[in-house]
Amino acid sequence: MPRFILLAALLLGAAPASAQSSLDVTLLDLYTRAPLGGLDVRVENRQIGFARMGTTDSGGRVHFDGLSTAGAYTIVVPASEGYYEQTAGDLRLRANATRALVLQMIPLTTIDLEGVEISASRFAELNRTNAEVSATLTPREIQDLPVEGRDLTRALYRLPGVTQATGFYPEAPNVSVNGANSLFVNYLIDGLDNNDQFLGGQRFAVPLGFVQDVTVLTNNFSTEFGRTGNGVFNVTTKSGSNAFEGEAFYLTRPGPALDGDAQFAQRDLLGNPVKEGFARHQLGVGVGGPLRRDQTFFYANVEQTFDTKDNLLNVPELGVAETVRGYNQTTYASARVDQRWSQALRSALRVNVGFVANDRQGGGLDGGVLFPSAASAQVRSSVNAALTNTYTRGRLLVESNYLYGRFRWDYARPDGPDRPQTVVVGPNDQTIAILGHPGYVFDSHQHTFQTQQKVTVGVGAHRLKAGLDLLATDHSLYGGGNPAGNYTVKLTAAQVDALRGRGDALDVADIPATAEVLRYSVELQPKSYGVWQRLYAFYVEDAWTPTSKLTLTLGLRYDYDNLSRGGSSRADGDNVAPRLSFNYGLDARSVVRGGYGIFYDKIVYSVYSDALQQNTATPGYRDQLGQLVAKGILPADTDLDRVTFDGNATADFTSGITYLNGPTPAQVEANRAGISFYERRILNPDGYQNPLTHQASLGYQRQLDARTLFYTDVVFTRSYNLLRLRNLNAPAPFSYQGVEGAADVRLPAQADATRPIAQQPGGALNIVMTESGGHAEYRAVMFNLVRERQTGDPFAYRLSYTLSRLRNDTEDINFRAMDANDFRAEWGPSINDRTHVLNGIVYWAPARPLTVSLAALLQSGQPINRIPDAAVFGTTDLNGDGRSFGDAYVGNSDRQPGERRNSDRLPWSSTFDVGVQYAVPFAGQSVEVRADIFNVFDAQNLSGYANNATQSNQVQVGPANSGLLVRRNAGAPRQFQFGLRVVF
Repeated sequence: MPRFILLAALLLGAAPASAQSSLDVTLLDLYTRAPLGGLDVRVENRQIGFARMGTTDSGGRVHFDGLSTAGAYTIVVPASEGYYEQTAGDLRLRANATRALVLQMIPLTTIDLEGVEISASRFAELNRTNAEVSATLTPREIQDLPVEGRDLTRALYRLPGVTQATGFYPEAPNVSVNGANSLFVNYLIDGLDNNDQFLGGQRFAVPLGFVQDVTVLTNNFSTEFGRTGNGVFNVTTKSGSNAFEGEAFYLTRPGPALDGDAQFAQRDLLGNPVKEGFARHQLGVGVGGPLRRDQTFFYANVEQTFDTKDNLLNVPELGVAETVRGYNQTTYASARVDQRWSQALRSALRVNVGFVANDRQGGGLDGGVLFPSAASAQVRSSVNAALTNTYTRGRLLVESNYLYGRFRWDYARPDGPDRPQTVVVGPNDQTIAILGHPGYVFDSHQHTFQTQQKVTVGVGAHRLKAGLDLLATDHSLYGGGNPAGNYTVKLTAAQVDALRGRGDALDVADIPATAEVLRYSVELQPKSYGVWQRLYAFYVEDAWTPTSKLTLTLGLRYDYDNLSRGGSSRADGDNVAPRLSFNYGLDARSVVRGGYGIFYDKIVYSVYSDALQQNTATPGYRDQLGQLVAKGILPADTDLDRVTFDGNATADFTSGITYLNGPTPAQVEANRAGISFYERRILNPDGYQNPLTHQASLGYQRQLDARTLFYTDVVFTRSYNLLRLRNLNAPAPFSYQGVEGAADVRLPAQADATRPIAQQPGGALNIVMTESGGHAEYRAVMFNLVRERQTGDPFAYRLSYTLSRLRNDTEDINFRAMDANDFRAEWGPSINDRTHVLNGIVYWAPARPLTVSLAALLQSGQPINRIPDAAVFGTTDLNGDGRSFGDAYVGNSDRQPGERRNSDRLPWSSTFDVGVQYAVPFAGQSVEVRADIFNVFDAQNLSGYANNATQSNQVQVGPANSGLLVRRNAGAPRQFQFGLRVVF
């Protein structure tokens, strides 16, 4: 009775996607291939004291549900009338997955055998259960790979279908699945949510020391997984067992002292540029074992990273030329406790805590004027707390779990107290100092709650699964300008001379009160705002095995996202996603599989947040919106109260201000209605359609021998309702034909005259909203050859080749059409499109203590967007709409006349990484000494590495036939990393 009460409480408590795993065992006669029904099968895991019996059905199959990912399993088929005993051992499971194993039973013959034992670690197993296109990095592969900074994302692009991404801000997620926008990848830990719900990427960056394995689901995965039309990364975490074990390590990257010559800045692990004086030190420890043998187990991991980096503060006018040292600090702590209450009921509690502080210490990579008084840090703090519960009895599996996640991203936390920013201009109108405050605020807070109930039951040849998945996030953002004010002041020569000698200690208070104030700006709304995002999902799925060779999976999923309401009264309510797949065994060594499904994305919260933050509700702006309604540009039923919001606003003054005596936000608020804006946004009065992707795949797998697997998949996806920006007050279209020089350019005043409505006090020149109207199409064929590791064999490898093409008419949530919202003219290659990707990993162990790993990546070049040459046209804004700044990939500049979007290509890139590891026994432990060399041949790659679009080589000036290629950035040069690890 107490167990029943506990189970009921867990079920009624509600919870998220669980980390349960399954084993599917099929017994066949070695010679006739006939399925063997009625045979007993035992699965056991001595490391956690687990055992369970089952009996094969008429199809020779038995399924074990609700298994823990801790330890290693052994399958034992006892000797029976007519067959020898057989065992298969060292079976390790991944979260939320079924591992299928086919055992070919040997009939009793004149051969004198006592039994057959199989080590599953040497088997390259066929997928005999479904049509998901996926790949997994095992614990040993992860350990042996050369990986920079033990950062898991630096290993993910070794998986087929995954590439390093060009993003749209420095910290953007650095991997893309199928070439799509990296913001929409879904990150999971043990099947539970691990996403920054504001923008995308990981909430908690799982370090290698807490990873058991990682899987990418690229296409046609189960209805259990959703909220993305892109891919899913699912990390299985380490668990304890009956034996105490663990590791302690130290890792260092000495930096430029040993690295190859670097003409360009490189990126730290968070994505920000670094150059001289950079070095990294990491240390950590992980330990696991029993708290109570066979019942309660734990695993804990703590890892700490310290980066040092130097900038140059160089201001000759003030006599300053100093090196300013900065520090990055990263702390990741994780713990997991597994409790087996009985053979039927188990629970697991997992906690992750992360803290990242990335220093912006002042100066610049090659010299700068940002003084330490204006230093700041980018701070990211995260918490995951997950409780998972699994009950299994007979063919019934019930899962009930809960997740709480917290994430704070303070993009520019001042090193000192909040105060004004002062930009100092010298007598020659050149900026000579930036002091005080970063000048803006971006501080995002998230609290996420997830709950899921899931039931799986076997009925004859059917395995029926039904689930409810609820995820809610409370968002709060402090954003906008500096509420303490930003000053731009001009000093006389005498005033500049008076400041000489202060060195890098120069601060806001040192500027004379008599300094001429050129400009003063102040944020009018220094407060937080946000809404709850609620995501509901319901799904059912039937895995039907009508014969021992065929499995059919039929599923249906429904997703609801309350943010799709936008500025409407109703949300998108028709997100029904059918998914169908088959898996057919052609013979003992090969299968063919295929499927079709619909997959929905959530609305990225930043879309909604931007529409609040960059909005206003002044009478002048509302009047402009009314005019757009009257002209039919906005719907007739537009509710102005729903689409507008008093967002952040900055008041600017160019006269009448004395230094450090500018008005406060409260003093200026009364004048808010008179502030005009270059651009404002609104919530879409029609709401948003959740982006959806149709996916179809057909694949073939062939087991070449016991350790070698070949497989290929053909994939086609078509996406609709992708998010992009529409300017409701855009100028009339402009013809680029015949534009050859400055005389052919349309001037801003001419363009403004063609806008549907005029700007007015309190209003905006550009009125922008997000719409869900974009499209994309992806085609690919992937070939993979995998030879699994085996003790005693010196060679193993993983080789993959992908031939693909991705076309779209929007790259990002902030993508705009180049001219007059003409998105048809934007159809072209994606920023992350690659035609050829060859990825290879070779492991060589010539002697027992020595392992050498070679990882090679060869890629054809990414696209180049060709923009006008300002020296020829006098501007890059040929159509006069005012967008001649910033990132050309989101439409902020026009393209070279005669060139389509992304019409050119960068050259191929090639990178070879080597890891050498030597392990020796010492005092009963294993001590590993390791050296990693990245980019061994010191190639200068202009494409194919994780990068920020605004800094990349993918924007070039002039026509493609000019051959002009300005090198703005490059992949990392040759780099070294050294480590020492004790395994106990």
